[in-house]
Amino acid sequence: MILKFLRLIKILRVLVKYGLDEIAISGFDRPGINRFLDTAFFWRNLSTPRAIRLRMALEELGPIFVKLGQVLSTRSDLVPPDIVLELSKLQDRVPPFDSDLAIAQIERSLGAHPDQLYARFERVPVASASIAQVHFAVLPDGTQVAVKVLRPGMKKLIDEDVALMHLAADFINRVWKDAHRLKMKEVVGEFDKYLHDELDLMREAANAAQLRRNFAESNLLMVPEMFWDYCSSSVITMERMHGIPVSQIERLIEAGVDMKKLASDGVEIFFTQVFRDGFFHADMHPGNILVSIEPETFGRYIALDFGIVGTLNDYDKDYLSQNFLAFFRRDYKRVAEAHIESGWAPKETRVDELEAAVRACCEPIFDRPLKDISFGQILLRLFQTSRRFNVEVQPQLVLLQKTLLNVEGMGRVLDPNLDLWKTAKPHLERWVSEQVGWRGLLDKLKAEAPRYSHILPQLPRLAHQALARLGERDDSTNRLLRELADEQRRTNRMLSFFVYFVGAFAAGAVGFQAWLRWHGAL
Repeated sequence: MILKFLRLIKILRVLVKYGLDEIAISGFDRPGINRFLDTAFFWRNLSTPRAIRLRMALEELGPIFVKLGQVLSTRSDLVPPDIVLELSKLQDRVPPFDSDLAIAQIERSLGAHPDQLYARFERVPVASASIAQVHFAVLPDGTQVAVKVLRPGMKKLIDEDVALMHLAADFINRVWKDAHRLKMKEVVGEFDKYLHDELDLMREAANAAQLRRNFAESNLLMVPEMFWDYCSSSVITMERMHGIPVSQIERLIEAGVDMKKLASDGVEIFFTQVFRDGFFHADMHPGNILVSIEPETFGRYIALDFGIVGTLNDYDKDYLSQNFLAFFRRDYKRVAEAHIESGWAPKETRVDELEAAVRACCEPIFDRPLKDISFGQILLRLFQTSRRFNVEVQPQLVLLQKTLLNVEGMGRVLDPNLDLWKTAKPHLERWVSEQVGWRGLLDKLKAEAPRYSHILPQLPRLAHQALARLGERDDSTNRLLRELADEQRRTNRMLSFFVYFVGAFAAGAVGFQAWLRWHGAL
């Protein structure tokens, strides 16, 4: 309890040091509180923009808060744009932990000392982050591998810091009447789940295996193989990948890599993951991407670190493709209709008002040359617009937006003239053509054929069972059915009599009229 209290004091001290109380009480609109804080903490320098001060405070508070900032940078539906852009600069780098601790962790998890498991194990780590660090090793068969080891004591540290975040969110909700708009409790809950998912390295290994399967036939992306006999929830062993970090532009140019093709390939990889697979690497910052310069795989991307992935179902993919194509065609009415049809905008939303808001958001950008258009900035502005219309922003799409910002930023560094829209449009149109029309129908029928082949032979038996159950209804139900049948028969007889009577009357009237004409003619 004392340690938690001391940790809370430290957090408060850092918040005050960087003037983050200014952000915290901005929603109270109480001049007295502002004057008191300005007087009590007169020594602070608040001339630095608030977003930069927030980033610096999170870095000082440690890796858990750095990760919180990274998560907040994906929530442009909740966080102001200046803070989103600054928090996206946070880097998850911390000093490595002692190699003896790593060895002990491997021994506990895999049941043997690294010297017994591997032909060679390098004690000095090659990379370190808040959750884990990486050591190079060699398997007994000579395969070069990378061993990722979970940082000891992380669960306890995460539980303590996240518990304080939950307390802070509850406090803010009690004292600030407008706090519900920020969804503080939901954000902390999402962050809690995100961190605990990262603590299970087997989840990361499974993500990597799925992505590797998806791109097994691709000549654009390489994903390391997982060696399952050397994996557990706190240690995973994967194929060692050799390449140049994508951020080292000069080295890539010296190696002869075609930078324009590399940028275009990155866009194709992203849209293939999203629209073909519905499963995408959601942490594609430059530190997790290498480029191969080996002769047989020259110029291919290499993906690393699969702790965060995004998934989209068929409905999400269809919604996104329709919206993207509507943007390309400047069909803002279709964009507004798609939001309302999907249920993400309230049913009572007027299409023309939402259409006008989207047009005001996007039209000024279209007036500039395509190469100067930022798709990421359009998404940021659209999220801001969505607040006005109470549009419910889906978590998977927020993660997609963050990844798209990474892809666009990386692509423009590789090729400053990258036209993301022009590069993406053929992939979107191809996906739509594959999903809509005869080709899409045939593909879906092929996919469902095994299920149909199993169900169709059973239809006669299922129909017989349904009829038998119908006959086994209780007496009161059967009596009611008989009464309804009798009533129906009586109604039918009355209708028959009525029709017969009307028909006879009409026939008599026609005959009488004919008789009169005949006698008149006489």
